[in-house]
Amino acid sequence: MPRRFLVIRQDRIGDCVLATGLPRELKRRWPDCTVTMLTRSATAPLFAHNPHVDTVWTDDWDDPARCEPFWDLVRRLRGGRFTHALMLLPKARYNYATFCAGIPVRVGHGIILFHALTLVRPVMTRKFRKDRHEAEYALDLARAVGVKGGDPAPELYLTRDEKSAARARRARWTGGTDARRLVGLHATSGGSAPNWPPRLWAELASLLAQRADVQVVLTDPEPPAELLAVPGAVHAGRPADLREGMVNFAALDVLVSASTGPMHICGALQVPTVSLFCPMPACAPALWGPLGNRADNVLPRPEYCRDRCPGDPHVCDYRGDSGVDPQTVARRITAALSGL
Repeated sequence: MPRRFLVIRQDRIGDCVLATGLPRELKRRWPDCTVTMLTRSATAPLFAHNPHVDTVWTDDWDDPARCEPFWDLVRRLRGGRFTHALMLLPKARYNYATFCAGIPVRVGHGIILFHALTLVRPVMTRKFRKDRHEAEYALDLARAVGVKGGDPAPELYLTRDEKSAARARRARWTGGTDARRLVGLHATSGGSAPNWPPRLWAELASLLAQRADVQVVLTDPEPPAELLAVPGAVHAGRPADLREGMVNFAALDVLVSASTGPMHICGALQVPTVSLFCPMPACAPALWGPLGNRADNVLPRPEYCRDRCPGDPHVCDYRGDSGVDPQTVARRITAALSGL
């Protein structure tokens, strides 16, 4: 009987992008298998048009108005006749749902009480190893059921029409000249990573806007007012959906951002990135850096982290003499553009 895989990835954009290589590796190992992705509605577009994904299902566990009743979810899973469930994010809802649906092989990260109670096959995760990336940890679940080795590189697929739209936007933003480079600035991160305050993003935008060979593109749906006030900066506009946002990123020559979802989208689309990072093990580029592109990850000076680290990467804004300042990042962008 051909294997029928249910891959559950129910978290943020970056996490989902880094799991896009998993269906490809399952298909390489078992060409006749089927792969169903179960994700949130907000991230489902990341798996659209992926030739290695047969079906994309959604379950909005974090939205009380849209969350599917538990036993309805169980009946839906049972109807899928899955042979394997790979649960990339430990979550009791999906652990118990896959158990009640009778999926024979269920694999998850770590030894957790609800895993132990339902005999989930555990995959031990030690995310503070310096030589391993989050995408490798995602692929570990496929390795646990028989994938040999495997390539963790993420992939996103644009349609022909989307590629055409990206070219059209590029032509519009550059004024139709190949002499100008598009530098996207994504100034927000939802508080998920260290980030500059808006005034520093505006300072970087002003430095770049002085260059005749650079067009600054603001890719945030709602950029901070300080950025919108920078003369010459173009706002890409509020995308209608995530696919529209992907088209915007595909038009760029380089994206500058904190360590956040758009950075990972650009990695999978092979758009170069310059990214602000924290060296703490749980946030470092070795674990969370973009994959698949030319990436320059900007880190604070070691002395700064030693003397000024607030201990919480979510509140760090590189305040003071961190070495992560608009002038330094502008030089790194110049280097990234010179390599194109």
